Amino acid sequence: MSWESAQERFDALPSAVREQAPWPGQLFVHPHGHRQRVIDVGPRDGPVLLFVHGNPTWSFYWRTLIKPLEATYRCIAVDHVGCGLSDKPQDWSYRLKDHQENLARVIEALDLQNATLVCHDWGGPIGYGGVLADADRFRRFVVFNTLSRFGNFPLSIKMCRWPVVGPLAVRGGNAFLKFALRRGTSQPMQFKGPIGEGYLAPYGTWADRVAIQRFVDDIPVEAKHPTGWARTELAAGIQTQADKPHLVVWGMQDFVFHQAFLAGWKEDVPQATFIEVEDANHFVVEDAKDRVFGWVSTWLDDNPLEAQPE
Repeated sequence: MSWESAQERFDALPSAVREQAPWPGQLFVHPHGHRQRVIDVGPRDGPVLLFVHGNPTWSFYWRTLIKPLEATYRCIAVDHVGCGLSDKPQDWSYRLKDHQENLARVIEALDLQNATLVCHDWGGPIGYGGVLADADRFRRFVVFNTLSRFGNFPLSIKMCRWPVVGPLAVRGGNAFLKFALRRGTSQPMQFKGPIGEGYLAPYGTWADRVAIQRFVDDIPVEAKHPTGWARTELAAGIQTQADKPHLVVWGMQDFVFHQAFLAGWKEDVPQATFIEVEDANHFVVEDAKDRVFGWVSTWLDDNPLEAQPE
């Protein structure tokens, strides 16, 4: 395993995108040969925040939190393989377990200690899976609209799995991402300019959108699905971390991760601090960007890391 420069990939982004998320990052080379982009900014001796995005986004999603936090915290954000500025192999499996193993290797390579997971969407299952490979490294969890257990997804998501029709729409027309930028926010006009350009930038071609399709394909709707194990094991794993501080911030207008998913979190981590944002949708960090930093920073201050024995 080794690290390579991501500067060339970063420089190829539109200038407006680079200005909003000004961190080139590095490429972590996995044993399977694919390179995963990792941003690592802020003081090396600062408390660690690990940001894990979902689908169809990339680490760009976290820019409005990383910018004010990096003065105090060591902020690490990944682009999953197939996403953002990471490699986009056409023949990789893209299963949940593989993403979890990728994240676990990054955590180990960086030797993260006393860390806080910050996750959204698929970043929840991937993030907790990476954490559980060595759970003693993590002390706190910040959760935005994700799942602790797989439930009933809307028809529009299931349609993206239909043979021929799904790939033509998702990979051919970029329909999944474009639809998310309209339907997944309470403020769709915010994505008309540079912010929308930022989300779209890494996904310009059929090949670039491979992970967007594979994430949809990997939803274990059927019990015998290859990722069917997560239907029970995900919640069980999260429950083992329930005694650690959790902040759950939820966009209440989300039609994908609807309130039944929020109810799952209340059952699995009942001692968590819950903030229900009535005027926010799935892209809660975007929709409530004027408030999210305050909620997160205050909660981090109110839940300090305990000193660990030497």
